[in-house]
Amino acid sequence: MTNSRFAAQADRLIKYFDGKRAVDGVSLSVPEGSIFGILGPNGAGKTTTIRMMLGIIDPDEGHRTLLGSDRPLSVAHDVGYLPEERGLYPAMTAKEAIAFMGALRNLPLAEGRRRAPELLARHGLEEWVDKPIRSLSKGMAQTVQLLGTIVHDPKLIVLDEPFSGLDAINQGKLEEMIRAQAARGTTVIFSTHVIAHAERLCEQVAIIAKGKVAFSGAVDEARGRLRPVVHLKTRAADGPWQSALPPGAKPNGGGEYVFELPESGPEPLLKALIDGDAGIETLSIERPGLHDAFVAIAGQAAADEMEQGR
Repeated sequence: MTNSRFAAQADRLIKYFDGKRAVDGVSLSVPEGSIFGILGPNGAGKTTTIRMMLGIIDPDEGHRTLLGSDRPLSVAHDVGYLPEERGLYPAMTAKEAIAFMGALRNLPLAEGRRRAPELLARHGLEEWVDKPIRSLSKGMAQTVQLLGTIVHDPKLIVLDEPFSGLDAINQGKLEEMIRAQAARGTTVIFSTHVIAHAERLCEQVAIIAKGKVAFSGAVDEARGRLRPVVHLKTRAADGPWQSALPPGAKPNGGGEYVFELPESGPEPLLKALIDGDAGIETLSIERPGLHDAFVAIAGQAAADEMEQGR
């Protein structure tokens, strides 16, 4: 998305804890109306960055703006925030919990109570309007908390590890909810250590590792740092066509060649294969995924940490 206006910006944010830099000069810009992912392993500084941007804690150095204000707490009523640490009063009904969360963001309690049943019904929870939170499943309770995060129609929604602990079905429902909010023009920022969610949802991402931003920009730009990969299988074991392959390209155990697409593009390669009677059995060109880009940008160690945190 091309957008010259930003819902949130961070400029060289630094935060120390116990004398150590937990966040080390983080800068990023979140376009209005975008779905923006903050990617990184647990402990990379994602949550601290989010809390600084929201004004929950102040940076030791650097500057941030939120919805055009350099005083984030002054625009808190226009923000919906779901922290990583979940929590609802178990004795509250689903309707009251949503209304209560809205009231914390200046939505009149009566209006929150009016909106809550409609929101619950829209997400298949109409039978649970007056049931206490303790009687809901974990996925249902998470949905209620998410609805409380959006009941006041915020301009910006910030979700910290929102997919954590959800099964595949509820993860899918959450993705639908995020897309629906973005379709209304709401800006959504979410942090995650699961690359697949960011790849499916985000237009832009920031990759944070060890408190630093290793990359910030469009997902396509991150993936574009790597060349497409060719998967080739031929009937002929050798021939003049092999000269069109990159140096060192060897067939794997299944007789398939896997190599980066040459900078000359696919046409010269295809011509050499045909003219050289290679006998093409399979030929596919795959664009690298965000996981491959993450490894190239942040390193295999950071990617391994992401996997271990799942």
